[in-house]
Amino acid sequence: MKVAVQQEDLQLLAKTLQEQLLVEVPSVEFFQVKCGVNKDELMILTQHSSGTIVDSQTIFAVLEEVLQSLAPHKEQQVQCFLRVFGEKLPYAKRFLTVQRGEVEGQGSSTSAYLDFSTRRYANARHKPLSDRGVGGDREDKEENSTLSSLSFPCPSSSLTFAPPIDEAEEEELFDPFVGAPDLSACKPARQVKPMMLGAAVLGFVVLAAGAYCLTRPCVMSECKQVQIAEQLKTESQQLTRRAKSENELLAVQQRLQAASVALKPIPRWSPHYQQAEELQANLSGRIEKINQVVKALQTASTAAQKIQTPGYSLEELQARQHLWRQAIAPLEAVSPNSELYGLVQAKLLDYRVKLHTVNQQMLIAEKWLKKLTAAKAVANAATNREATAKSLNDWQKVQSTWQVAINALNVIPQTSPGYQEAQKLLADYKPKLTAARDRTTKEQLAAKTYQQAVSTANQAKAYEQQNQWQAAATYWDQALQTAKQISRDSFYYTQTQTLIEPYSVALKQAQEKLQVTSNLQQTRTDLDKTCVNGIQICTFSIDNEGIIVRLTPDYDQTIQNSLVNSYSENLTTSVDLTNHLQTLREALAVISENANLPLFLYDAQDQIVYVRTLEG
Repeated sequence: MKVAVQQEDLQLLAKTLQEQLLVEVPSVEFFQVKCGVNKDELMILTQHSSGTIVDSQTIFAVLEEVLQSLAPHKEQQVQCFLRVFGEKLPYAKRFLTVQRGEVEGQGSSTSAYLDFSTRRYANARHKPLSDRGVGGDREDKEENSTLSSLSFPCPSSSLTFAPPIDEAEEEELFDPFVGAPDLSACKPARQVKPMMLGAAVLGFVVLAAGAYCLTRPCVMSECKQVQIAEQLKTESQQLTRRAKSENELLAVQQRLQAASVALKPIPRWSPHYQQAEELQANLSGRIEKINQVVKALQTASTAAQKIQTPGYSLEELQARQHLWRQAIAPLEAVSPNSELYGLVQAKLLDYRVKLHTVNQQMLIAEKWLKKLTAAKAVANAATNREATAKSLNDWQKVQSTWQVAINALNVIPQTSPGYQEAQKLLADYKPKLTAARDRTTKEQLAAKTYQQAVSTANQAKAYEQQNQWQAAATYWDQALQTAKQISRDSFYYTQTQTLIEPYSVALKQAQEKLQVTSNLQQTRTDLDKTCVNGIQICTFSIDNEGIIVRLTPDYDQTIQNSLVNSYSENLTTSVDLTNHLQTLREALAVISENANLPLFLYDAQDQIVYVRTLEG
């Protein structure tokens, strides 16, 4: 019966320590605690999984706190060990002396980690624990005796002990429960004596564990934490419904949070535990709902601060849009049955209006950014055209393309995200437009000059066909001078060069023709004067073959009459007529020489009377 009683007491103590560890160290999902007694010393082994990071000081502090709260009747020695499941060696150990109202630590540090090889341990298996890296000042013999004489109650099904280590193994690992017999298969007769040695300790354990369990919150007395939580559960709905601002919601949330935290220490064995769990779940749900709304309000507040200044980039407007959407989405999810619905609906209308404003700003910004992008594309097209432009038509297209790009940039407003970039592009594009305009003007002038030269030449040809050599020569000279005025860097310069030589030749020919014509005209004038002297002495014709002069019948008759009468009247008249004919021949010879044409003189009977050749 004592073995059974001791087993139950140790199991109760182990369970108490295990539950308290789970409460105080929530970061660890599972602890396993074993308790045993050896020579009036209580031994406590705490185990956890290998994947968990544990602060040994915190673990030992929790054990000390529980043992201290048990208020033993006399001084009690306690050994505490901490190890990982599956390992044979503990990695931390502490010796405690528990007295009424206080706990004194002795021996090794609370975090004395073991770091030694199995070979080293095999060589030092009978040395004190202090030489094995665990700590303590007992001799090896005493330690082995303590461990070998330690007896335990039969463990429960949920608690397991490491099997005894074979004394013949070459490498023996440390275990604080080495030598513990399997009480589930043995008779209690051999264990009575060791158990009686620890009877006082068991009594202490039973009383202490019971005292600890009874002193936990909400175990024996009324549970104020539950009462406060129940009252706040009811009041929070009204408080939340009345809240008009973020600060008022935060105040309600803080009260709910405080009430929820106050419910956590209530142990599992408390009659209020189930109610506390339900209340904690209810309060946590309310806290989460309020937290979502508060976060949405805070996000909206941030967005409202940002829209106080104009957005100068599409990225900034997109960030504002994202903030408003983050603020609106949680509020739209609030049910009409929720106590938060009234506050949420009042805010939603305002937030949606501001989101709509940002959306409109984004649309406008995107519109101007598209215009900026289009202007860049047009400018690229102008650059490409400029690289291959030659004719007037080409340069007119270049100029108009640059003009389109600049017009698109000029209309981008100062409030647009693309305004600054548009101004930089304008500073770059405007000189290019000016250069293209100048080149277009030059090409226009060159084209006009070229057409004028060609038109003048055509007019000169027309005068040539009319044998108006004076006009022809004048127009050929104008065409030639006009063609020479075209600039070298003009597209028409090369074309004009092909006109200069033929125009020059045509001008020279026209001038020669004009000279010939002028000479012929003078010859005609001289012949007119020579052939008329009171009577029509002669007629003439001029062609390229020469000058043909024919004496008129009147002049021939006058000569004949003069010859007949000269014999009857006087010789003087005959001589004068003969001299006149000679003078006529000499005058015609001079005219022939001046015209550089041969002369053929015929009488009235068409008989040749005088011939003058170019040779004289």
